[in-house]
Amino acid sequence: MPREWNTPKRECWNGPIHHILKAIDNHTRIYLETKNPWHEKQAGILRKYVSDLKTWIHEEELKN
Repeated sequence: MPREWNTPKRECWNGPIHHILKAIDNHTRIYLETKNPWHEKQAGILRKYVSDLKTWIHEEELKN
C-alpha cells in the first residue's frame, strides 16, 4: 500500500505532528546556540515520539 500525505487515519494527527516538528526545531536551534544538553535531550524525546506515532499510524492503515 503506497503511503499518502493525508488519509482518514492520518488526518487528525497531521496538525499535532507539524507542531511537534516545530518544537524539535526550536530545541535544536536553542541547543546549537547555548549547548544546553537539556534541549538536545528534549528534541530526541520528541523525535522518538513522532517516529513511534508514525509507525502506529502506518500499522493502523494496514489493518484496513
